[in-house]
Amino acid sequence: MNNKKEYERDELHKAIWRIANDLRGSVDGWDFKQYVLGFLFYRFISENLTNYINKLEPDDNFDYAKLSDEQAEYGREETLKEKGFYILPSELFENVRKKAKNDNDLNVTLNNIFNNIENSAKGTDSEDDMKGLFDDIDVNSNKLGNTVIERNAKLVKIIDSIGDLPLGNYQDNTIDVFGDAYEYLMTMYASNAGKSGGEFFTPQEVGELLAKIALMDKKEINKVYDPCCGSGGLLLKFAKILGKDNVKDGFYGQEINLTTYNLARINMFLHDINYNKFNIARGDTLIDPKHWDDEPFDAIVSNPPYSIKWDGKSNPLLINDERFAPAGILAPESKADLAFTMHMLSWLSAKGTAAIVEFPGVLYRGGAEGKIRKYLIDNNFVDTVIQLPSDLFFGTSIATCILVLKKNKIDNSVLFVDASKECVRNTNKNKLSDENINNILTLLKDRIDVENKAIVISNEQIAENDYNISVNSYLKVTGEEEIIDIVELNKHIEEIVAKQDKVRKELDEIIRELESDYNE
Repeated sequence: MNNKKEYERDELHKAIWRIANDLRGSVDGWDFKQYVLGFLFYRFISENLTNYINKLEPDDNFDYAKLSDEQAEYGREETLKEKGFYILPSELFENVRKKAKNDNDLNVTLNNIFNNIENSAKGTDSEDDMKGLFDDIDVNSNKLGNTVIERNAKLVKIIDSIGDLPLGNYQDNTIDVFGDAYEYLMTMYASNAGKSGGEFFTPQEVGELLAKIALMDKKEINKVYDPCCGSGGLLLKFAKILGKDNVKDGFYGQEINLTTYNLARINMFLHDINYNKFNIARGDTLIDPKHWDDEPFDAIVSNPPYSIKWDGKSNPLLINDERFAPAGILAPESKADLAFTMHMLSWLSAKGTAAIVEFPGVLYRGGAEGKIRKYLIDNNFVDTVIQLPSDLFFGTSIATCILVLKKNKIDNSVLFVDASKECVRNTNKNKLSDENINNILTLLKDRIDVENKAIVISNEQIAENDYNISVNSYLKVTGEEEIIDIVELNKHIEEIVAKQDKVRKELDEIIRELESDYNE
């Protein structure tokens, strides 16, 4: 792992841990996450706007933060067109922080500022992108304290802690500060992560692998799409790998959860993706997809929720939906996994690649899922199936897979890759190192048989195997193979049985003595 990256990550984690300790017992972990991310966003857009305006001025000593609000009003219209929001100097994070301790109405001040930032975009092209972004930061919540004085004291602590975070020049950091803060907060409150967030969070290294599979050495791309975008992390990997200007037509995503939808839009701003370069929509992708006018996409990456319920055949409109109709059957109502897969395939461009995290069962189960796989294989859409290590994701230890789809394949076969051992143990989870990612990508690029690691299987052979596309049907997904000495094994079993027998006799003796004492 990159030493600078690990140092920056470690410093960020220490700082967040300090904030957590300051607020321990007063703000529930999950709510605390919203305050940290919300104020981090407020700080970032304040600094981002200030830096943007300062660079436009020829005078090196010019500082937007030192202007009066009256002077600043002259630049509002022009800045709004470019940035999509506006913040007056008195409402910038750094200036609010200076006065926070002595502001008896800090909660009112902050509430007004958040409303003003959001309202600055009203009636402009960025209105939808800014709407409701501060909704999750309730500065008047009893969770911060029972009285205004207590709540304001807590807000001062949060503002100072966020202000002290070692962000430096945000764009120069080797880590994704916002994504990493989010990941760390998820880990800190892991008991909540499964039910409150694990389903929409993909570890950064898995996201990097998905993006690199979708790109495969491309230096630019038209637009990227994630139909279950969560907090937007998978989309932003393309900005990190290519540079945001090399994603020519922008970042597209849809998310059903309101809080996470807000986080995704915040995340775009935090990565300096301008409002006119992203389109994050809210809604149920399977029933009400929002980007009909924007498809097809050259790159699609996603970690859809595993085996959730959906309308399926109970909704008579869906079998005729052009996304699902080609397979002739809908994914089961109890398992929407392959409905998401069909949606992504439908919106994939002729030259594009989709890399999708899948729950293992969809690769081998029969019934409707088997028929959908038949459609995918018979039409030569399945490019690669990768078995990932177990225990990579929050909220589940299960070993997931990556399904790679293409419409422009040059061969009639599927590459199966066993990457189940490609990981390092990091605290209580497995993690993909840079080396692990490169090893997997090399197998995809070479597309040849490598003993115990990769095998190319023709579509005909897959058809003969009931369209089963699980990796362990074609590769042994195991560790080192052990030669079992049956004599030694039997001897060991005999020893265990003898020990069990001895323990059972001792227990019987103790019970007899207890019964004897009781009867006396």
